[in-house]
Amino acid sequence: MAAHEFMNHKNWVVCGNVTNEEKYAYKILQALQQNDYLAVGYHPKAEEGSGVYRHLTEIPFTIDVLDLVVNPAAGLEIVQEAQKIGIPRVLAQPGARSEEIRAYCAAHDMEYLESCVLVELQKAARADG
Repeated sequence: MAAHEFMNHKNWVVCGNVTNEEKYAYKILQALQQNDYLAVGYHPKAEEGSGVYRHLTEIPFTIDVLDLVVNPAAGLEIVQEAQKIGIPRVLAQPGARSEEIRAYCAAHDMEYLESCVLVELQKAARADG
């Protein structure tokens, strides 16, 4: 599946440090929300009351895409959890990619894409503009 096809899906979970304005996970989450995506932050070690989900099962909508903005070792565990609850697509940002994640997704019929959401949103804006 091409990146623009992933971007057609509107329900996203951004996994990473989404509370730190200096981090890409935060920037990606903000960009998705500003572009009319239903997007929330997820991190298993998030602080209580931070507005970030600590469990994928807590997210109150059907998740179309899991966006990984974490180190690949943590990412593999998160993808395994995502597969168990039926998340069909994984987008791995630069720095979050690994052959193990790609192979796991392939073995479990999850669509896997290596791309950058910020770049894809810019491409879409240029195409629309």
